[in-house]
Amino acid sequence: MTTPRAVLSAEDMRWAMTRMTHEILEKNHGADNVLLLGILTRGAPLAARLAAIAAEQGHELTVGQLDITMYRDDLRDQPTRRPGRTILPVDLDDRVVVLVDDVLESGRTVQASLHALADLGRPRAIQLVTLVDKGHRQLPIQADIVGRLLPTARDERVRVRLTETDGEDLVTIERSAE
Repeated sequence: MTTPRAVLSAEDMRWAMTRMTHEILEKNHGADNVLLLGILTRGAPLAARLAAIAAEQGHELTVGQLDITMYRDDLRDQPTRRPGRTILPVDLDDRVVVLVDDVLESGRTVQASLHALADLGRPRAIQLVTLVDKGHRQLPIQADIVGRLLPTARDERVRVRLTETDGEDLVTIERSAE
């Protein structure tokens, strides 16, 4: 890998998250019957941040987290993975579920999330929110709300670092040395 190039600072991330929160509330006419469901690992803290920003504006968004480990299509390549924990504070039925993830690339994580949701209930609607969309889809999946579109080369990797998991807020792009 080459030296990472910073593309979003902590302040840039905060600004994008604030805008994304406003878009979620506008799209859903408020917070009623909306469940933010963060896809583990980095989607969960992002969902909590979105809810905190909404709370600053006087809106209470319910937050949970979704473990998709056993739904991934690459499980046989990495069979030693341990499932995390799905946390559903409310029933999914007849709610708008807003899936939250850090980076949207191939669409396979979202596909696994949709399979997991099908086993958990029947939401009225499912929306997708992602901090970064880097392109390169392998499936016909598109985010409803994107913090930042970062067109990348196929050999570039977007890394999202969060204070909760990595000790800092930063988004970088690095190129493989291959």
